[in-house]
Amino acid sequence: MLVTGGTGGLGAVVARYLVAERGVRDLVLVSRRGLEAPGAAELAGELRESGAGVRVLACDVSDRGAVRALVDSLVADRGLLAVVHAAGVGDNGLVGALSAERLDGVLGPKADAAWWLHEATAGLELAAFVLFSSAGGLVLTAGQGNYAAANVFLDALAARRRAEGLVATSMAYGFWDVGAGLGQYLSRVDRRRMAAQGLPVLSRDAGLALFARGLDRGEATVVPLRVDTAALRARRDEVPALLRALAPVRRTAAAALADTGTGADDAPARRLAVLPEAERHRTVLRLVREQVASVLGHGSAEAIGADRAFQELGFDSLAATELRNRLNTLTGLRLPATLVFDHPNALAVTE
Repeated sequence: MLVTGGTGGLGAVVARYLVAERGVRDLVLVSRRGLEAPGAAELAGELRESGAGVRVLACDVSDRGAVRALVDSLVADRGLLAVVHAAGVGDNGLVGALSAERLDGVLGPKADAAWWLHEATAGLELAAFVLFSSAGGLVLTAGQGNYAAANVFLDALAARRRAEGLVATSMAYGFWDVGAGLGQYLSRVDRRRMAAQGLPVLSRDAGLALFARGLDRGEATVVPLRVDTAALRARRDEVPALLRALAPVRRTAAAALADTGTGADDAPARRLAVLPEAERHRTVLRLVREQVASVLGHGSAEAIGADRAFQELGFDSLAATELRNRLNTLTGLRLPATLVFDHPNALAVTE
């Protein structure tokens, strides 16, 4: 069995599972640095102590020729029974900030590599061809334009392989809480934000249990994702289409805005229009500061200085998109995705 991205992150977690629970005894772990990757030698030693034959190889899986040479060498040596493609990198950013280099950096090791593996193994009778996709292509797309595209490509490739009579399963996971891979870059604010969106992280054990179920279902694409339906129903931004049937009771924008203290049942613009100009400004500023505080995990709007830069407060592209979505829902406006970059503090957004 070949595991790409196998020396770290989810690849290493899955490698341990395959040996301990699935009885795999001949494992090839591939990463860009091979045995020079942090923890690679220790992982190989651990798996060998568990009774598996393990080889750790260096290969740039975004390189078509390198993947072809790798697969040909494995087939010529002992054959190849299955592939798990867990390699991938993230580089979050809004679409307007993505360059060709940032697209290539994410698409190469995930989407390109998946296609090269598909080409190189198309003539083999594999027992499994597993692609580690991500819910970032389905329900967690804010600020992940390149990563979302790469993962949707994997889902589509699995469907194509199935249509051609080949084995394939794409697993569009939510984030794993394993302290490795892309999940290791999640801050406390990121985790809180995801939980508030109704999409809490997966524990290692839960992720592996869903991996096992995904392998056994025999479907082209599965979505192993924890969903908190109560939090989903309480969301103030738009619930992703894939999840709307799980949260049919939605709070209206008018009800949500009433929670901010404006109190009227009329349209937001009309409610503001009847207030004195100074009070209109205070009302909107309070609304903006409350939403900024909520996005960042603060308990009160008092923690948000009206003229303090969003960048200083810790905003990234995901937080920026969430704030824009929340304000759109509460006001009925169609604010741009670049809102916090064009208007860099709560006072500027208010104005």
